[in-house]
Amino acid sequence: MPHAFSLAEQADLLSTAEALAEAARGATLAHFRPQGGIGAENKLTSGFDPVTVADRAAEAAMREILATRRPKDGIWGEEYGVTKGTSGFTWVLDPIDGTRGYLSGTPTWGVLIGLSEEGESKPGAPLMGVIDQPYIGERFLGGFGTARVTGPMGQAELRARAGGDLAQAVLFSTFPEVGTAEEGAAFARLAKQVKLTRYGTDCYAYALLAAGQIDLVVEAGLQPYDVAAPIAVIEAAGGLVTDWAGGPAYEGGRVLAAANAEIHAAAMAVLQG
Repeated sequence: MPHAFSLAEQADLLSTAEALAEAARGATLAHFRPQGGIGAENKLTSGFDPVTVADRAAEAAMREILATRRPKDGIWGEEYGVTKGTSGFTWVLDPIDGTRGYLSGTPTWGVLIGLSEEGESKPGAPLMGVIDQPYIGERFLGGFGTARVTGPMGQAELRARAGGDLAQAVLFSTFPEVGTAEEGAAFARLAKQVKLTRYGTDCYAYALLAAGQIDLVVEAGLQPYDVAAPIAVIEAAGGLVTDWAGGPAYEGGRVLAAANAEIHAAAMAVLQG
Protein backbone atom coordinates (compact mmCIF):
# COMPACT_ATOMS: atom_id res chain seq x y z
CA MET A 1 0.00 0.00 0.00
CA PRO A 2 1.63 3.31 -1.08
CA HIS A 3 2.20 5.79 1.71
CA ALA A 4 -0.26 8.70 1.74
CA PHE A 5 1.74 11.83 2.46
CA SER A 6 0.05 14.64 4.35
CA LEU A 7 0.64 18.20 3.17
CA ALA A 8 2.89 18.73 6.20
CA GLU A 9 4.97 15.66 5.29
CA GLN A 10 5.28 16.80 1.70
CA ALA A 11 6.39 20.25 2.80
CA ASP A 12 8.98 18.77 5.16
CA LEU A 13 10.40 16.47 2.48
CA LEU A 14 10.58 19.25 -0.11
CA SER A 15 12.22 21.55 2.44
CA THR A 16 14.72 18.83 3.34
CA ALA A 17 15.58 18.26 -0.32
CA GLU A 18 16.19 21.99 -0.78
CA ALA A 19 18.41 22.04 2.32
CA LEU A 20 20.44 19.12 0.97
CA ALA A 21 20.87 20.87 -2.36
CA GLU A 22 22.03 24.08 -0.65
CA ALA A 23 24.57 22.17 1.43
CA ALA A 24 25.92 20.37 -1.63
CA ARG A 25 26.16 23.64 -3.54
CA GLY A 26 28.45 25.10 -0.94
CA ALA A 27 30.60 21.99 -0.74
CA THR A 28 31.02 21.59 -4.49
CA LEU A 29 31.59 25.26 -5.33
CA ALA A 30 34.27 25.49 -2.64
CA HIS A 31 36.48 23.23 -4.77
CA PHE A 32 35.34 24.10 -8.31
CA ARG A 33 37.76 25.53 -10.90
CA PRO A 34 40.84 26.13 -8.75
CA GLN A 35 43.88 27.54 -10.53
CA GLY A 36 45.46 24.64 -12.40
CA GLY A 37 42.44 22.35 -11.94
CA ILE A 38 41.34 19.98 -9.20
CA GLY A 39 42.97 16.61 -8.60
CA ALA A 40 41.07 13.34 -8.55
CA GLU A 41 41.51 9.78 -7.40
CA ASN A 42 40.68 6.91 -9.75
CA LYS A 43 38.24 4.30 -8.42
CA LEU A 44 39.22 1.80 -11.11
CA THR A 45 42.33 -0.28 -11.72
CA SER A 46 41.47 -0.32 -15.42
CA GLY A 47 39.79 2.70 -16.99
CA PHE A 48 39.00 6.01 -15.31
CA ASP A 49 36.24 6.67 -12.77
CA PRO A 50 37.29 9.77 -10.83
CA VAL A 51 36.32 10.94 -7.36
CA THR A 52 37.32 14.28 -5.86
CA VAL A 53 37.39 15.81 -2.40
CA ALA A 54 34.27 17.73 -3.48
CA ASP A 55 32.30 14.52 -4.13
CA ARG A 56 33.00 13.33 -0.61
CA ALA A 57 32.47 16.71 1.03
CA ALA A 58 29.10 17.20 -0.66
CA GLU A 59 27.77 13.79 0.33
CA ALA A 60 29.07 14.18 3.89
CA ALA A 61 27.29 17.55 4.16
CA MET A 62 24.02 16.05 2.96
CA ARG A 63 24.30 13.08 5.30
CA GLU A 64 24.86 15.43 8.24
CA ILE A 65 21.59 17.22 7.46
CA LEU A 66 19.68 13.96 7.12
CA ALA A 67 21.06 12.71 10.44
CA THR A 68 19.47 15.74 12.08
CA ARG A 69 16.28 16.25 10.09
CA ARG A 70 15.37 12.70 8.96
CA PRO A 71 17.31 10.23 11.14
CA LYS A 72 14.93 7.34 10.47
CA ASP A 73 15.32 7.49 6.69
CA GLY A 74 17.79 5.30 4.83
CA ILE A 75 20.54 6.66 2.58
CA TRP A 76 21.99 5.19 -0.62
CA GLY A 77 24.99 7.31 -1.59
CA GLU A 78 27.62 6.95 -4.27
CA GLU A 79 30.58 7.78 -2.05
CA TYR A 80 29.63 6.46 1.41
CA GLY A 81 27.37 3.56 0.56
CA VAL A 82 24.19 2.38 2.22
CA THR A 83 22.77 3.42 5.57
CA LYS A 84 19.69 1.42 6.51
CA GLY A 85 16.65 3.27 7.83
CA THR A 86 13.41 2.35 9.56
CA SER A 87 10.96 4.79 7.95
CA GLY A 88 10.49 2.92 4.67
CA PHE A 89 12.12 5.72 2.66
CA THR A 90 15.62 6.10 1.24
CA TRP A 91 17.48 9.20 0.10
CA VAL A 92 19.45 8.40 -3.04
CA LEU A 93 22.43 10.74 -3.34
CA ASP A 94 24.91 11.41 -6.12
CA PRO A 95 26.96 14.33 -4.76
CA ILE A 96 28.48 15.09 -8.17
CA ASP A 97 26.97 13.43 -11.20
CA GLY A 98 29.52 14.17 -13.91
CA THR A 99 32.76 14.23 -11.94
CA ARG A 100 34.71 14.10 -15.21
CA GLY A 101 33.00 17.33 -16.23
CA TYR A 102 33.50 18.83 -12.78
CA LEU A 103 37.24 18.28 -12.77
CA SER A 104 37.40 19.62 -16.35
CA GLY A 105 35.68 22.86 -15.32
CA THR A 106 32.49 22.45 -17.38
CA PRO A 107 29.15 23.65 -15.90
CA THR A 108 27.05 20.61 -16.82
CA TRP A 109 27.69 18.39 -13.78
CA GLY A 110 25.08 18.36 -11.05
CA VAL A 111 23.99 17.19 -7.62
CA LEU A 112 21.32 14.47 -7.65
CA ILE A 113 18.98 14.07 -4.68
CA GLY A 114 16.24 11.48 -4.85
CA LEU A 115 13.72 10.23 -2.31
CA SER A 116 12.63 6.66 -2.98
CA GLU A 117 10.58 3.95 -1.42
CA GLU A 118 12.75 1.42 0.40
CA GLY A 119 13.51 -1.58 -1.81
CA GLU A 120 14.73 -5.09 -1.11
CA SER A 121 18.37 -4.71 -2.13
CA LYS A 122 18.26 -1.36 -3.95
CA PRO A 123 16.14 1.78 -3.57
CA GLY A 124 12.56 1.42 -4.80
CA ALA A 125 10.43 3.71 -6.93
CA PRO A 126 11.37 7.41 -6.77
CA LEU A 127 8.92 9.79 -5.08
CA MET A 128 10.72 13.10 -5.46
CA GLY A 129 13.91 14.37 -7.02
CA VAL A 130 16.24 17.33 -7.39
CA ILE A 131 18.76 17.99 -10.15
CA ASP A 132 20.89 20.93 -9.00
CA GLN A 133 23.59 22.75 -10.98
CA PRO A 134 25.45 24.82 -8.39
CA TYR A 135 27.67 26.90 -10.70
CA ILE A 136 24.78 28.08 -12.86
CA GLY A 137 22.55 28.32 -9.80
CA GLU A 138 19.82 26.28 -11.46
CA ARG A 139 17.62 23.79 -9.61
CA PHE A 140 15.11 21.36 -11.12
CA LEU A 141 12.66 19.83 -8.65
CA GLY A 142 9.92 17.28 -9.22
CA GLY A 143 7.55 15.41 -6.93
CA PHE A 144 4.40 15.73 -4.80
CA GLY A 145 2.63 17.70 -7.51
CA THR A 146 5.58 20.06 -7.99
CA ALA A 147 7.57 20.40 -11.23
CA ARG A 148 9.64 23.55 -11.33
CA VAL A 149 13.00 25.03 -12.23
CA THR A 150 14.52 27.93 -10.32
CA GLY A 151 17.59 29.73 -11.59
CA PRO A 152 19.08 32.81 -13.27
CA MET A 153 15.94 33.26 -15.39
CA GLY A 154 13.62 33.06 -12.41
CA GLN A 155 11.17 30.26 -11.68
CA ALA A 156 9.19 28.33 -14.27
CA GLU A 157 7.07 25.23 -14.55
CA LEU A 158 8.75 22.12 -15.93
CA ARG A 159 6.89 20.64 -18.87
CA ALA A 160 8.32 17.99 -21.20
CA ARG A 161 7.77 18.32 -24.95
CA ALA A 162 4.72 17.01 -26.76
CA GLY A 163 4.89 15.25 -30.13
CA GLY A 164 6.59 12.07 -31.23
CA ASP A 165 8.29 12.52 -34.61
CA LEU A 166 11.54 10.59 -34.20
CA ALA A 167 13.06 12.26 -37.27
CA GLN A 168 12.78 15.64 -35.52
CA ALA A 169 13.96 14.46 -32.10
CA VAL A 170 16.99 15.66 -30.14
CA LEU A 171 18.84 12.79 -28.42
CA PHE A 172 21.41 13.08 -25.62
CA SER A 173 23.77 10.59 -23.97
CA THR A 174 26.82 10.98 -21.77
CA PHE A 175 29.25 8.72 -23.63
CA PRO A 176 29.32 7.94 -27.38
CA GLU A 177 30.16 4.31 -26.52
CA VAL A 178 26.90 3.79 -24.54
CA GLY A 179 27.69 0.61 -22.62
CA THR A 180 28.59 -2.69 -24.26
CA ALA A 181 29.22 -3.18 -27.97
CA GLU A 182 25.67 -4.51 -28.38
CA GLU A 183 24.18 -1.55 -26.50
CA GLY A 184 26.33 0.84 -28.49
CA ALA A 185 25.09 -0.65 -31.76
CA ALA A 186 21.48 -0.21 -30.65
CA PHE A 187 22.15 3.40 -29.72
CA ALA A 188 23.83 4.01 -33.09
CA ARG A 189 20.69 2.78 -34.86
CA LEU A 190 18.65 5.28 -32.91
CA ALA A 191 21.11 8.12 -33.45
CA LYS A 192 20.82 7.66 -37.22
CA GLN A 193 17.07 8.28 -37.06
CA VAL A 194 16.96 11.49 -35.00
CA LYS A 195 17.63 15.08 -36.04
CA LEU A 196 20.43 15.78 -33.57
CA THR A 197 22.58 13.75 -31.15
CA ARG A 198 24.68 15.36 -28.42
CA TYR A 199 27.01 13.95 -25.75
CA GLY A 200 28.66 14.72 -22.44
CA THR A 201 26.15 16.64 -20.35
CA ASP A 202 25.62 13.96 -17.67
CA CYS A 203 22.56 14.65 -15.48
CA TYR A 204 21.96 18.03 -17.10
CA ALA A 205 20.54 16.22 -20.12
CA TYR A 206 17.70 14.84 -17.98
CA ALA A 207 17.03 18.35 -16.68
CA LEU A 208 16.82 19.67 -20.23
CA LEU A 209 14.34 16.94 -21.11
CA ALA A 210 12.13 17.89 -18.15
CA ALA A 211 12.38 21.54 -19.21
CA GLY A 212 11.04 20.80 -22.69
CA GLN A 213 14.30 21.43 -24.55
CA ILE A 214 15.13 17.92 -25.82
CA ASP A 215 13.26 14.69 -26.53
CA LEU A 216 15.36 11.70 -25.50
CA VAL A 217 18.15 10.60 -23.16
CA VAL A 218 19.47 7.06 -23.67
CA GLU A 219 22.17 5.50 -21.49
CA ALA A 220 23.38 2.14 -20.16
CA GLY A 221 25.34 0.84 -17.18
CA LEU A 222 23.80 3.26 -14.68
CA GLN A 223 23.43 2.94 -10.91
CA PRO A 224 20.38 3.82 -8.76
CA TYR A 225 21.98 7.08 -7.65
CA ASP A 226 22.34 8.09 -11.33
CA VAL A 227 18.62 7.81 -12.07
CA ALA A 228 16.42 8.21 -8.98
CA ALA A 229 16.32 12.01 -9.05
CA PRO A 230 16.08 12.34 -12.86
CA ILE A 231 13.17 9.88 -12.98
CA ALA A 232 11.22 11.86 -10.39
CA VAL A 233 11.89 15.20 -12.09
CA ILE A 234 11.04 13.97 -15.59
CA GLU A 235 7.88 12.16 -14.52
CA ALA A 236 6.70 15.26 -12.63
CA ALA A 237 7.19 17.21 -15.86
CA GLY A 238 5.05 14.74 -17.82
CA GLY A 239 7.84 12.66 -19.34
CA LEU A 240 8.53 8.95 -19.15
CA VAL A 241 11.57 6.96 -17.97
CA THR A 242 11.93 3.18 -18.35
CA ASP A 243 14.55 0.62 -19.18
CA TRP A 244 15.01 -0.26 -22.86
CA ALA A 245 12.26 -2.89 -22.65
CA GLY A 246 9.70 -0.57 -21.08
CA GLY A 247 10.14 -1.78 -17.50
CA PRO A 248 11.15 0.18 -14.38
CA ALA A 249 14.52 1.93 -14.60
CA TYR A 250 15.06 3.05 -11.01
CA GLU A 251 17.53 0.25 -10.24
CA GLY A 252 19.82 1.53 -13.01
CA GLY A 253 21.17 -0.36 -16.01
CA ARG A 254 19.75 0.66 -19.39
CA VAL A 255 17.71 3.86 -19.27
CA LEU A 256 15.40 5.39 -21.86
CA ALA A 257 14.05 8.80 -20.88
CA ALA A 258 11.53 10.39 -23.23
CA ALA A 259 9.48 13.57 -23.35
CA ASN A 260 6.25 11.67 -23.97
CA ALA A 261 4.82 8.21 -24.61
CA GLU A 262 4.83 8.56 -28.40
CA ILE A 263 8.51 9.39 -28.76
CA HIS A 264 9.30 6.77 -26.10
CA ALA A 265 7.57 4.03 -28.09
CA ALA A 266 9.34 5.02 -31.30
CA ALA A 267 12.77 5.06 -29.66
CA MET A 268 12.20 1.78 -27.82
CA ALA A 269 11.25 0.03 -31.05
CA VAL A 270 14.58 1.07 -32.59
CA LEU A 271 16.63 0.09 -29.52
CA GLN A 272 15.03 -3.35 -29.50
CA GLY A 273 15.96 -3.81 -33.15
